[in-house]
Amino acid sequence: MEMYNPPTPGEFIKWWYLDANKISARQFAEQLDVPPPTVNRLLNGQGRITPAMAERLSRVVGRSVDSWIRLQEMQDRWQERLRSAA
Repeated sequence: MEMYNPPTPGEFIKWWYLDANKISARQFAEQLDVPPPTVNRLLNGQGRITPAMAERLSRVVGRSVDSWIRLQEMQDRWQERLRSAA
């Protein structure tokens, strides 16, 4: 069952991890060992969760690599549905 207007991966990360643990985007970038602009793009919905990023997220935040990839796929399918309807 597909979700209606699912949260972007960045929205999910902000709510579930950053806000809940009072972690800044810069601190999160350090934890992931990526440049801050990479995290900012992800959090702002402009970046995607790649398999490599899913591995990093799984290590730092938790959840399985597959769950991070599925979260991105849900958002991709939703965006495609919006484009097809236009």
